[in-house]
Amino acid sequence: MIIVDGKEVFSELSELVDPKHTALIVIDMQKDFIDSDGVFGKMGIDLSMYETVKPRVRELLESAREHGVSVIHLQNTALDARGSDSPAQIRFNLRMHMAAREDLPALRYTIPGTTGHNFSAGFEPTKGEFVVLKYRSSGFWGTNLDLLLRSNAIQCVVIAGCTTEGCVESTARDALFANYFVTIAEDAVGSDDKSQHDASMLLMSNRFDIATTSTISKLWKEAIQ
Repeated sequence: MIIVDGKEVFSELSELVDPKHTALIVIDMQKDFIDSDGVFGKMGIDLSMYETVKPRVRELLESAREHGVSVIHLQNTALDARGSDSPAQIRFNLRMHMAAREDLPALRYTIPGTTGHNFSAGFEPTKGEFVVLKYRSSGFWGTNLDLLLRSNAIQCVVIAGCTTEGCVESTARDALFANYFVTIAEDAVGSDDKSQHDASMLLMSNRFDIATTSTISKLWKEAIQ
């Protein structure tokens, strides 16, 4: 820790991921996004990066549970009949995967009651873990995420999940703006577009702390010994 103009600033990774004041935020590990039988998989979108990322996210999730780290799952949600989609949000949707979508209407995904809204196998919340439904890329926009973090004395967040350049980066930025310390689990975030993932990681590495799953898990283990 360092003192800057009288303010205490965490400066060591061990402080930034300390289980006493850290939450693991797992973003959108849902069937429509990461499984071959989900909406994106059926469109032929390349989901290969997720096959590498999934084991790392599971490892981090299991480690958080073992070492007493608070866990919050973000669950992307789109109301039926586009009830949660503004015209601007629909335009955003239309720009996603334009080549694969071709002349089809704006995409429909993660609608409650559909299997695609469900968490992928192995990423289901367990008892005591919070689930936050979100209707935009950021987990903070129009949700109770900030309330849950503050109510549980959380100062730092570790972020994992998908999609790197979308919901991960958006949530990380808003976490910082809401005055949380942010660490990105670099091998536990992924995208269906490698070039966008790389660009986002370059940007985030200059704004947030970055660490591997194994490093974070090791620090969690050491913190409770």
